[in-house]
Amino acid sequence: MRFVDEYRNEATARKYSERIRAIVTRPWTIMEICGGQTHTIVKYGIESLLPEEITLVHGPGCPVCVTPLEMIDKAIAIASRPDVILTSFGDMLRVPGSSKDLLTVKAEGGAVRMVYSPLDALKIAKQNPDKEVVFFAVGFETTAPANAMAVWQAKRLGLINFSILCSHVLVPPAMEALLSSEDHRVQGFLAAGHVCTVMGYEEYVPIAARYRVPIVVTGFEPVDILQGIAMTVQQLEAGRAEVQNQYARSVRREGNVLARQLLSEVFEPTDRAWRGIGEIPMSGYRLNRDYSAYDAETRFDVTGIEARESPLCIAGLVLQGLKKPHDCPAFGAQCTPEFPLGAPMVSSEGACAAYYHFGRMQMKSQI
Repeated sequence: MRFVDEYRNEATARKYSERIRAIVTRPWTIMEICGGQTHTIVKYGIESLLPEEITLVHGPGCPVCVTPLEMIDKAIAIASRPDVILTSFGDMLRVPGSSKDLLTVKAEGGAVRMVYSPLDALKIAKQNPDKEVVFFAVGFETTAPANAMAVWQAKRLGLINFSILCSHVLVPPAMEALLSSEDHRVQGFLAAGHVCTVMGYEEYVPIAARYRVPIVVTGFEPVDILQGIAMTVQQLEAGRAEVQNQYARSVRREGNVLARQLLSEVFEPTDRAWRGIGEIPMSGYRLNRDYSAYDAETRFDVTGIEARESPLCIAGLVLQGLKKPHDCPAFGAQCTPEFPLGAPMVSSEGACAAYYHFGRMQMKSQI
């Protein structure tokens, strides 16, 4: 536990808290871009250790949360077919579509299975040659290499009954979209450490320079986050806008070269819709021409499905850092983990779920 405990050490955390207080001279708004970081911030009360000049806002860093409603409906349509076994990570099963979720499809007799890896789905395809096996491929660059590997292996094994419903999204274009908005409040970013473990952080350098915002690649434990905030504030106070790597124990500038090569072989960039935000150009992955036969969206002809969000849900504003979960009138009332209106209340990385489970009473007391 040494390498966990040292990043949760209270004395070290307070040291960074004191450093932030010592250097801050004016208000700053900083966005963490990862749902795992959001949960750490709320669970461990990181905001209570910060001076009032520092405001943390939560970005679109939860892959389940940004998966658009129409993609959930496409998964439900595919899973409802009698010839299909649809596989998915557990978080996706309870995300509400327009009228139901995937767990409801399962209860109605659909073959919906939770897996822990896309390679599990590949194994199911081998074991069930009379069924079409679909893996719901959701996530940022972090999960994309494993999904690319599953498709790569399927092609080499000649598995014609395997495909993926691809809803991969990319972090740098989302950051640019936020910074291009007239309403944005962000003056500095804590970048997602696990994304950068795969992709490195060279893509962030032109963003920091173009928009004059510091970007600090940050880990997920309390000390990581406080150190990342301290590094960001130090840049802001000095008028610098650079990319720094707090998460050096895991992240290298070039990332994981072999994983990036695999992604380039299997996927290509595409425009992608983000739930509550809208379409962001070149912000996602799709299978390229060499692997397009494994695209479930075209194989099952669900490309025309469209959907509308609940008018009560402000998930889009939360994901853009413009609102916090407790600003939503439905939070904790019409919208709970048992009866969610939107994905941020379902996902293990969702901001609304974090506030509900760890910070609801604390946040209400601060209103």
